[in-house]
Amino acid sequence: MNELIKTERDQNDEIIVSGRELHEFLEIGTEYKKWFARMLDYGFVEGADFLKVTQKCPTSLTGQNITDHHIKVDMAKELAMLQRNEKGKHARQYFIHLEKLWNSPEATMKRALQIADRNYKELEAKMLIDQPKVLFAEAVSASFDSILIGDLAKLLKQNGYDTGQNRLFKQLRDEGYLIKKKGASFNSPTQRAMNMDLFQIKETTITHSDGFVSVNTTTKVTGKGQQYFLNKYLGQRAVE
Repeated sequence: MNELIKTERDQNDEIIVSGRELHEFLEIGTEYKKWFARMLDYGFVEGADFLKVTQKCPTSLTGQNITDHHIKVDMAKELAMLQRNEKGKHARQYFIHLEKLWNSPEATMKRALQIADRNYKELEAKMLIDQPKVLFAEAVSASFDSILIGDLAKLLKQNGYDTGQNRLFKQLRDEGYLIKKKGASFNSPTQRAMNMDLFQIKETTITHSDGFVSVNTTTKVTGKGQQYFLNKYLGQRAVE
């Protein structure tokens, strides 16, 4: 059957038709606005049977808007039947034919596959967004004890981020988390990183045999720092 009246699909994949196009096909003599208002007396409900839409008038030079309605096929059938003429009869038969096609096993299966594919893509996108959080939970588990930067490099490596201890030290220096200047403070956290609570300095006191006491400092990554860097670098990998 040829397309008598243009149809579209709404967000629920249901058949809809323009109220104005149906009005034109049925050759209604009354102005569309008045005709549609009169048809609403038959109990049609906005949101259930139709949606009101506003669009630019194609014949207007001033950009004037006109009101149209997206009508579901059940309402369109009733409107066609209410006209009690040959045009209405043809329109009703046409909509019945469309309904049969829409409810056929092939069409039903096609819609089910489309929905499944859409749901899969949405789930895949969500998993991509959540991936860094999931990987962090797996990597750090319930432990938020401070760890060495070398151990952080291992966690990143285990979760697919290609790095190593020396490479990670350099990256942290280049990105401003560790001090680059050679000297006693080399590889110590920058003030910015300390303010962010990404690192802590562990001091170890060593008493030598000659009585001399020295203090060794070790930079460790806090629990917050582990979460920050794992989410940062694994998130970058997920986007790439």
